[in-house]
Amino acid sequence: MFPRQSRTESVGRVDWLSVTYLLGVLLLCYYLLPFVSLVASQPLGVVARRLTSPTVLSAAATSFTASVVSTAIATGLGLPLAYWLARAEGPRKTLVTAIVVLPLVLPPIVSGMLLLTVVGPETLVGRLAAENGIALTRSTAGVVLAQTFVASPFVVITAKAAFERVDPALEYASQSLGKSRLTTVRRITLPIAWPGILAGITLAFARAIGEFGATIMLAYYPRTMPVQIWISFTTLGLDNAFPVAVVLVGIAVLTLVVLNTLGSNPFD
Repeated sequence: MFPRQSRTESVGRVDWLSVTYLLGVLLLCYYLLPFVSLVASQPLGVVARRLTSPTVLSAAATSFTASVVSTAIATGLGLPLAYWLARAEGPRKTLVTAIVVLPLVLPPIVSGMLLLTVVGPETLVGRLAAENGIALTRSTAGVVLAQTFVASPFVVITAKAAFERVDPALEYASQSLGKSRLTTVRRITLPIAWPGILAGITLAFARAIGEFGATIMLAYYPRTMPVQIWISFTTLGLDNAFPVAVVLVGIAVLTLVVLNTLGSNPFD
């Protein structure tokens, strides 16, 4: 039998588990307090009045429109790639996955710089688009290009994880009954994987609407909500940047509610 510790020895020892809990609580407070401060910093009436200003409404309209378009593009192009990654094997899968994840780890400003080397006004693509009346920079198209680059990986990675949870045996059984692969994916795979796919789409929309770095490099005008926050902060001070920030925080909270409702953790 092990000797019992005396009460004096127990009191003298440090409960390191409790210490780690306290450190975790400290970090949690560091996450939470800025949001509480943002909500409590100004009366709701003042925030509401500023939200109805033409500048804020224009930025909100640009952000929502561009984010819907970029999310639709990310979904339309990302789901086939996600399905291929979920069923592929070997080094090609690893390489393609690394390319997909790359925009997530790049600083957004760098992403904007990379895009300018492809679609900037002095590039071949940029000149061809301009000759046909389409401006790829300082335009809504530029906003969409920037948002799609930084947000589409969320669709691909999350949908890939959702497709991987679908048992391939179900697909094999469907095809053995004479169904085409496309019909099998449409009737079997997509309905099963849909909650995870919707989680990825939700994350992509939230990421797109909050995108700043690549957007300001590619399309300073028309202003999106993050760009408008920056302009308001640098020219008029912190108080004037609050209204749009409240909108973006609300979108972030709504995103969490949707993900929680779906019961899907896109980072599993």
